[in-house]
Amino acid sequence: MLKAVLLAAGEGTRMKSKTHKVLHKIFDKTILGYEIDVLKSLNVSEIIAVVGSCSEQIQDTFPDLIYAMQNERLGTGHAAMMAADHLDDEGDVIVLYGDIPLITAECIKAIYDYHKEGGYHVTMTSAIVENPYGYGRVIRENGTFKKIVEQKDASPEEAIVKEINTGVYCYKAKELKYALSKLDNNNAQKEYYLTDTLEILLKAKYSAGVFVADSAEDFYGINTRVQLFEATKIMQKRINEKHMLNGVTIIDRDNTYIGPDVTIGEDTIIYPGVLIEGNTAIGKDCEIGVNSRIKDAVIGNECTIQSSIILNSQIGNHVSIGPFSHIRPDCVLGDNVKIGDFVEIKKSTIGDGTKAAHLTYIGDAEVGKNINFGCGTVVVNYDGKHKYKTIIKDNVFIGCNSNLLSPVTVNEGAYIAAGSTITDDVPNNALAIARARQVLKLDWKLKEK
Repeated sequence: MLKAVLLAAGEGTRMKSKTHKVLHKIFDKTILGYEIDVLKSLNVSEIIAVVGSCSEQIQDTFPDLIYAMQNERLGTGHAAMMAADHLDDEGDVIVLYGDIPLITAECIKAIYDYHKEGGYHVTMTSAIVENPYGYGRVIRENGTFKKIVEQKDASPEEAIVKEINTGVYCYKAKELKYALSKLDNNNAQKEYYLTDTLEILLKAKYSAGVFVADSAEDFYGINTRVQLFEATKIMQKRINEKHMLNGVTIIDRDNTYIGPDVTIGEDTIIYPGVLIEGNTAIGKDCEIGVNSRIKDAVIGNECTIQSSIILNSQIGNHVSIGPFSHIRPDCVLGDNVKIGDFVEIKKSTIGDGTKAAHLTYIGDAEVGKNINFGCGTVVVNYDGKHKYKTIIKDNVFIGCNSNLLSPVTVNEGAYIAAGSTITDDVPNNALAIARARQVLKLDWKLKEK
């Protein structure tokens, strides 16, 4: 049984934000959310978050965690003490900071496997870096782990050591509780260091292992907006390369932004400036054109999206959208639909084969199959107080510059003459003409003088 303790009580003042540090986002997921998702993917039995200031923000965002309060900021060891009451004497505990969103499930699994296979009472994770400044140093004696020394407590000889403590530890639960009970604050900062638990356990003749990670990148901590940006670039590279290795063409990896939960089918092409967010699924053989934004949408196969926005909607197969179209939430588009230049659709269903080629607004409508919307068509769904529904049945032709005043039904096969304002239902196969008769006043301009 493995439990996890996330240390997330820091105030994050260097972020200069009213939002708690761990709730800032990389793409559309919070810093802490990345870690929680990784831990859940490993089926940890419980996740205990140690929180302090602004804890309401964190608890509201992640209500399913177990919370422990650190009301005084007395160091990492003190933070871990706050979680001790939630730990059993059996099983193992992994302890990590709440601001390392780049850590992966593969990394945590490797640490835990090393811990279990070595039979260690505690396992710390280290990494080798060129610039160790600011990190705790891993001090060895003849190659054997001896202690961890924090930056401010390091001697000149210790300060040049390039093996750093990443801040991720795995303990046997009983031994962690024992070590926490023995911590003191006899150091330069007068804080309780979690790192001191390793020395405590070694002095008590417990075993300690050191797992040397392949890369320090997984443990990159975020304390400033600059570091948030740098972590975002790393995450962007990871996500985009994953999709490319899965058969997606990304024209410009550094100028394409794809969220961590997005799925994309083979042979789809993503052009520069594209932002794809949320739980979006894009099918095979699609083309997503420059500067498009897609969020929480399902898009079928062989679709073309050009410089358009699609939000929380479902798109069928062989659909063409854009350029400069806006598909607002709760829309469903069937197969072989064409939505062209400067078309906006809101909370509507569009049947197979229907076309709205340009300059059209469709709102709160139930639209059938094989319908043609002429240029400038507006579904007038709002009277200033209430919104109403329009129903357009199959095989209707709507001429240019027409208005459909909701609620109204246009029945199958009907034809709306260009320039009409439709206020009454139109029967099957009827031609509706609703416009004023043209009046000519001869020589009117001359009489005006």
